[in-house]
Amino acid sequence: MALHLREQEMSLRDIAARLVVTTGKKKGQHPSPATILRMLRERDEATAAANP
Repeated sequence: MALHLREQEMSLRDIAARLVVTTGKKKGQHPSPATILRMLRERDEATAAANP
């Protein structure tokens, strides 16, 4: 979902406001913009490593 929202050029704050944690200690809360940034960066790095 975060990838889809990033493609629509939404800010990290807007993406975080739309997402809700579904499991764990923070269930039902919104992730922080920093968490969204970290997730997207890790995904980009993994994609870049898979496609040299």
